[in-house]
Amino acid sequence: MNAGRKNQLQYLFFVLLAVLAFYAVFRDNDIGLVTASLKQVKLSSVMLSAGIALVFTMIEGVVIWYLLRALQGRAELGPCIRYSFVGFLYSGITPSATGGQPMQLYHMRRDGNRLSASTVVLMTVALIYKLVLVLMGLAMVFFRFSVLREYLGSYRNLFILGMFLNTALVTVLFVVMVFPRFAKYMLLAAEKLLVKFRLLKKSDYRTDRIEQFIQGYQDAVLFLIHNKKQVLIVTAAVFVQRCLVFILPYFVYKGFGLSGTDALTILMIQMSVYLAVDMLPLPGAQGITELMYRRVFCDIFTPEYVVPSMCVTRGISFYFLLLFSIAVCVVHHVRFRMQKI
Repeated sequence: MNAGRKNQLQYLFFVLLAVLAFYAVFRDNDIGLVTASLKQVKLSSVMLSAGIALVFTMIEGVVIWYLLRALQGRAELGPCIRYSFVGFLYSGITPSATGGQPMQLYHMRRDGNRLSASTVVLMTVALIYKLVLVLMGLAMVFFRFSVLREYLGSYRNLFILGMFLNTALVTVLFVVMVFPRFAKYMLLAAEKLLVKFRLLKKSDYRTDRIEQFIQGYQDAVLFLIHNKKQVLIVTAAVFVQRCLVFILPYFVYKGFGLSGTDALTILMIQMSVYLAVDMLPLPGAQGITELMYRRVFCDIFTPEYVVPSMCVTRGISFYFLLLFSIAVCVVHHVRFRMQKI
């Protein structure tokens, strides 16, 4: 299947999921009542939430810029901010967010950044991002499990699955970084086994990609060892970034004039939703995110406002950012084509 055909199928699958998510959310709700409730939210809260969402995305760009400067001595902030929107766009429309980093790497190489530096930066960001997410989830389990028990209900199992998958991924990444030869042996053995059972076709290209993956993480671990100050700064930045997107529903909550639940509780509930759906093989985790939001936030936003609040929160934190990312990519593409003329 050629790349163009594959992309068309991905876009079609994304749109289909969006339609199904819309149907699942509104099938039991009067759209007229939801629309009337949406008119009650303060515009200032919507604007603040949109600003927070943009800052959340741009922080990744700042982190990429900071690490690129540390590795290759030069980097421009503007293009690095663009890389973050490119990553958000392609992560949002591909299953399990698998398309984000390859497209970021493509743009970074096209702008003249070294392949080795770009690879290490993206792998370092990915590792720290997952590590921070897992640590935040573990802190919630050990210190505020009562919140999970009270609000998640039947979705607790999905949260546990999400924690397990994210923890397993972080563990695998650490094994690759600390024991690269062992990791390479295991990955190549697994590939041979899948080829033997005809679940995969034999591919020298895939074998080369595995070796590149291992080498990239070896370079990343050397960077982490020799740049502890930069790693601590990046970890703090990623923590702030995650808190920004998790606290967003609180500002929507206040925008509807509601009160009675503190910001920390809302932040932790939103974090639990994100952890539960983060590793699911659905573009943008569409459908399941909306359904889970309705369940876990129902008592906080009340049945009257839970769907309208979800429309605002999810609309800003995902669909608004997706459209903004598309605009960034289109503008850059037009400028790039004009420069080549």
